[in-house]
Amino acid sequence: MGAKLKVAGWVVVGALAGGLTTMQLQATARSSMAELPLEEMKQLAVVFDVVKRNYVEPVDEKKLIRDAIAGMVSGLDPHSQYLEGKGFTEFRENVEGKFVGVGIEISMEDGLVKVVTPIEDTPAFKGGIKSGDLITRIDDTAVRGLTMDQAVKRMRGEINTKVTLTVYRKAENRTFPVTITRAEIRTQSVKAKMIEPGYGWLRVSQFQVPTVGDFVKKLNDLYAQDPNLKGLVLDLRNDPGGLLDGAIAVSAAFLPQGVTVVSMRGQMPQSRHEFKAVPEAYSRRSNFDPLKGLPEAVKKVPMVVLVNEGSASASEIVAGALQDHKRAVIMGAQTFGKGSVQTESRELIIPNTSVKLTTARYYTPSGKSIQARGIVPDVMLDETAEGNIFAALQMREADLDKHLNSGQGPEVKDVAREKAREEARKKLEAEAAKAGAQPLKRPAEFGSAEDFQLTQALNHLKGKPVVVSKSAVERKPETSTTN
Repeated sequence: MGAKLKVAGWVVVGALAGGLTTMQLQATARSSMAELPLEEMKQLAVVFDVVKRNYVEPVDEKKLIRDAIAGMVSGLDPHSQYLEGKGFTEFRENVEGKFVGVGIEISMEDGLVKVVTPIEDTPAFKGGIKSGDLITRIDDTAVRGLTMDQAVKRMRGEINTKVTLTVYRKAENRTFPVTITRAEIRTQSVKAKMIEPGYGWLRVSQFQVPTVGDFVKKLNDLYAQDPNLKGLVLDLRNDPGGLLDGAIAVSAAFLPQGVTVVSMRGQMPQSRHEFKAVPEAYSRRSNFDPLKGLPEAVKKVPMVVLVNEGSASASEIVAGALQDHKRAVIMGAQTFGKGSVQTESRELIIPNTSVKLTTARYYTPSGKSIQARGIVPDVMLDETAEGNIFAALQMREADLDKHLNSGQGPEVKDVAREKAREEARKKLEAEAAKAGAQPLKRPAEFGSAEDFQLTQALNHLKGKPVVVSKSAVERKPETSTTN
């Protein structure tokens, strides 16, 4: 019938989060019944009828169809997904960098929620919540026994509703309740500070809608403190990705204008594109160049980019571009290896539903696929001075079921990595089982004085010796085989 299907403007380049771009992809809709696999479609109808008539309990017909759609999409690869209801809402909130909640960054400690930091000017901040506070109850529910996700969901809710947090403050050895009115929270995906005179640290934790604006502001703040910055550490550790145009903008801030940042190749002609370090590639949702006010010195400041196993997709685009153009030294651990792009269709029939579908692979400026391999650092670093305690346990793209191969040859299974992860798991279990064993020392908070990898990055910028990893092993690239 020759109908055209507009596939909408959300492009996902994050391992855990989505991306937003104004780019539209078009594909010819296979709307002709003659093109459908009729036998399989009949089979679907028969199975639907069998389940409806014979299942032990009455079934929700609409849910059956939704589950069939979800299974069809999720069966393709780990990142394609059918979104509806709460999943649809959370996806949008994550990308846009805002949500309804109390306004704290958290971790878990001894089964309790630990406040890493209250976000400035949020209800939690105004309510007196402090870094280091432990949350023991959320309303009438004890936190111990909840996962972090479960605790987060209980603290989030409808705007202007109240939640009571029971807080234990170690420094004062007291427990007290704090009632907070939920509000819309704008997440902080960029942090920056002067590590010491002449050397700055700039961390991007995720590429969201506000990230580029925050990135420019923080970078300008660093140069306001020291116009003659001697070195800069761009910290992308545990950055799961996000907006494609955000990754292009951050790369373009440090690269010569017009050079290639990343390219995409997919089945549709419209998904084959090369993105360059020009305003048109990263400012399509605005009428101005957000990088225009940055100092010229940004293009030449000596740089280290820190990455690890949790650096994925958009953060890998940035690291790959700066590495290929020899603009920065990449230090840390081999990255996650998510080199695929997902596009979200906004034109489904049912409101508040969409399909996030893998539509392309992306490639570094030199033409390398990151998919199922990742970025290999120029300098491998351990997590701590004692070595890599948890790195072997980290899952990467190549460990996920149904992951795409690199597109540059069939995949060869990394047996050595699987063995290393199993050995590391057994070692941790054995140590935990020892009577009176001390808790394993976890890596320090990123950006702190105890941050071993940041110290090594600073040493490199100063021309001092760097403690290079003696145990880190590169995940072997996928290689071609002959059948």
